[in-house]
Amino acid sequence: MTFEEARAQFPVLDHLAYLQAGSAGPLSRATVEAMHAEEARNLADGRAGGDYIERILAMRAELRAALAALVSVDAEQVVLTSSTTDGCNIVLAGLDLSGEDEIVTTTDEHFGLLGPLHMSGARIVVAPPDPDRIISAVTPRTRLLALSHVLWTTGQVLPVHELKERTGLPILVDGAQSAGAIPVDARGLDYYTISGQKWLCGPEATGALVVEDPEDLRVARPSYFSQQEYEPDGTFVPWPGARRFDPMWVPSALMSGLLAALELVPDGRFERAARMAERCRELLREAGAEVIVPEHRATLVSWRADVEVSDAIVARLATAGVIVRDLPGRGLVRASVGWWTSDEDLERLVEGVAG
Repeated sequence: MTFEEARAQFPVLDHLAYLQAGSAGPLSRATVEAMHAEEARNLADGRAGGDYIERILAMRAELRAALAALVSVDAEQVVLTSSTTDGCNIVLAGLDLSGEDEIVTTTDEHFGLLGPLHMSGARIVVAPPDPDRIISAVTPRTRLLALSHVLWTTGQVLPVHELKERTGLPILVDGAQSAGAIPVDARGLDYYTISGQKWLCGPEATGALVVEDPEDLRVARPSYFSQQEYEPDGTFVPWPGARRFDPMWVPSALMSGLLAALELVPDGRFERAARMAERCRELLREAGAEVIVPEHRATLVSWRADVEVSDAIVARLATAGVIVRDLPGRGLVRASVGWWTSDEDLERLVEGVAG
């Protein structure tokens, strides 16, 4: 599929410079049509019976396999979740940490990770997002590294495999801003979360968690999908693999929509997204913006703005049909540049910033 063919599937791009996939990506016609078709089927045929259950289980297996392929892992290592936060909570609940344990994270993490870290009971050690500073924060009490692959603030890419190798510690990677935006190989990483709604352009309340070795994590939040069989006292035999951690019944319309979204990608999507992000940085700098340019970077592009006016900048751009966001309290405005971003989108952004 060419870029032009794929982009034409997103009606919102006909009238908006949509640069907000870091929160929620644009929806394609194919995604919405798949969701409508699934709900129409449920409306006509109901949501019960052996055939229905078998179809849902097959759809879960298909989605699990598709998400596994996205990050180069086995389907047996994938949990179907509703969000990256959901995945973080599953991991941290299952690790059974205490106040004697420490987790090392960074200053630039989203609350979707920070909230579960706080509730883990462990002592949270916060370091700047620099590999050497992160490693220097490790002590004999450290039980986990927990950080983003791509920082939601600046688009900086952290060397998660290197950090795992240098420390020898388990690592929980928040993949909210990486999966679908840059190539991801989650092999060798203990836990990796995936958002369906962001760079994958899927429905809201979809996502996944990769668990490298499911036997090493306790099922702390069991759902009906965790067990093969159970006793009257609640004792249960878990399913093999990571499906034992599945927290919920994923609505079939959401699964259909995400499957459709995963198929709708043009050739060279990662290369094009990286190229357009670099072009965005170049144009913003030429327009006088103070752009944050990490050495290793992905497709989030942030520039500095006074904390008092960053929300007003976002509002002004929105009136011009350019959708970005501010990062409250950080003095940053952020554009999410995807493979679908056009030269015209970037020109509209720069005109709005300069104006």
